[in-house]
Formats: sequence, structure tokens, C-alpha cells
Amino acid sequence: MILIRKLLFPFAILYGLITSIRNLLYDKGILKSYSFDVPIIAVGNLSVGGTGKTPQIEYLIRLLSPTYKVAVLSRGYKRKSEGFILANETSTAEILGDEPYQMFQKFPQVQFAVDANRRNGISKLLAQKEKPQVILLDDAFQHRKVKAGFYIMLTMYDDLFCDDFMLPTGNLRESRNGAKRADIVIVTKCPRAISEVKQLEIKKKIGLDKTILFSYIDYDEKVYGIDGEISVEEIKMTEKVLLAGIANPISFFNYLLKEKDILAVFADHHHFTKSEIEAVEEKANGRLIVTTEKDYVRLKKHSMKSKIYYLPIKSSFVKDKEEFDKNILNYVGTSTANG
Repeated sequence: MILIRKLLFPFAILYGLITSIRNLLYDKGILKSYSFDVPIIAVGNLSVGGTGKTPQIEYLIRLLSPTYKVAVLSRGYKRKSEGFILANETSTAEILGDEPYQMFQKFPQVQFAVDANRRNGISKLLAQKEKPQVILLDDAFQHRKVKAGFYIMLTMYDDLFCDDFMLPTGNLRESRNGAKRADIVIVTKCPRAISEVKQLEIKKKIGLDKTILFSYIDYDEKVYGIDGEISVEEIKMTEKVLLAGIANPISFFNYLLKEKDILAVFADHHHFTKSEIEAVEEKANGRLIVTTEKDYVRLKKHSMKSKIYYLPIKSSFVKDKEEFDKNILNYVGTSTANG
């Protein structure tokens, strides 16, 4: 696979050229970006794969929803529906996509909508009777047709954008220069005890005159399921199946894995078939199954014989949480337009 990606280098150069021209046309105003009279925060990344966008969106929801009417607009990746959909009590993971549905279940006070056309989605949200005061755009860093008022760019600690290259040779959706559009860069999935020296080293490598913060994945103290809850310490000592269909499951596995545990690995956003679930349950042979929260929302619709639990996560800052919160609250509090 590595050799094939290297052989595709000319296509990466061509892809980079195309995306750079597109960005230049937006920067010069030749291609139009649309602004809206509401604070809009876009969360995204330069690379494909799991940089931690959902935990970061959830962090913003927890920060803003006590004060403001918040709406979240996602593309709804791999959903089995089309067009604009506003989440309601009849919504499912198939209709919304797994991540929007997961958040909808956790934050009933927040409006969740999906639309690949972000401009249309924002317009539809603002036409609702309960008009949002803040809109969070999930995975919208490259969606230049809408001009957000504040951009948060995520890059993963062990896969920094500045060390990567354009698709298909690397994993970048656009040139590394795209990072200049960010108001804040967050290095995600860091070791909890990352040193000051390492932080300075990464900031120097990124080389941007931007606020650069560091976050880590914080795990809940319990796993949850329809059969109740179990402490993580107890579940770690239990022989089990660890199941994940996410982009980067290594940290999830490492956190819970013990000798004799069985791993079941699927592609990101995987829609499980009946035969796949039966195969996993056969492997389990009476053991508990522990999965990610994102996978659980797709699995719980199936009638499973095994007891299945999920481990919630959240994004936490290594330091400077107050600086981040202040930046966001100042922007939302003072913004009346994103022109």
C-alpha cells in the first residue's frame, strides 16, 4: 500500500494544485463565500480520518448551550438519506449518520441537522421557529462556500498535518497552507502528561503565528449499556471483546485491552450486517462486548444475544482551557455577523 501511494505522487501534485487554485479563487472573491447574521464556528481538519472532531464539537456544546441556543450542522457522513434533515424523535443513525445521532441522543436541548450543502442547511436552520443563536459546523474546514466567523483546526499528535502530504500519497485534503485560515489550532489525542518541551517542539514544527493548544482524550469512569453500567476498572479485568469501527481505534484498545481479550476491527462508520454481528458474538462466546459510543449507536438497533457496553470519551485540554473558552465566548458574545 505504501508503494502504491508513492507511485501515485503525480496525482497528489495535481490534486494539490486543483485545491490550491480553488482556495485562491475563494480568497480573491472570484468564487463567492456566503456569510450569515449569526455566529458560526467551523471545526475541521486538513487530513482525512479521526482527529477528534466529535469530542471537540461536544466540548463546544457543553461550553455554549447553557447560555445560547445552539445548533450543529453536519454533512451526515454515510447516512442513508439525502438533503436537509432536522433531527427529531423518529431520527436514527441511518438517517442522520452515526456521529450526529450520537450527539443528538446526548444533547436533547441542541438542534442537530444534516445537509451536504452547508449554505442550504444554515438557511433552513435560521428559518426554524426556534432560531439558533450559534451554529457549529462539523467537519467544514474545506467548505469554503460558507464563511464561518471562527475556525478551529484539529491535527492529531502522532499524525501532524505538517508532516503529511496531499492525497493520494498522503492524507491531506488540501495544502498545508490551508492551516492559515484557522483561528485556533488544536493538537488532539496528546499524551495526558505531554511535556512543555514537547509542546514547544510541536509549535515550532507547525510554524504558525496562531494560538496552538493541546488536548487529550479523557475516558469516562464507567461503561454503559441497556443492562446497566460497569466501572472501567472492573471491565479492564474482565475477559471481553473490544469492537471498534472508527478511524483510529488504537487508543481505545490500549486503554481497555488485557491479555486474552479479543479485538474486532471494522472500517470507520461501518454499517454492521446481521452476519457480521453473529460472527462477533460467536467469537465472544458469552463474553461481554465493549465498543465505542459511535459504534454503539449503530449496534444497539440489532437484537444481540451478547451484553454490549460503550465507553464515552470527551476532549480535555492539557492546559490553557480558560484561554480557549474565553476566545470562543468572546467571539460568540460580540459577533452579530460573519462578514
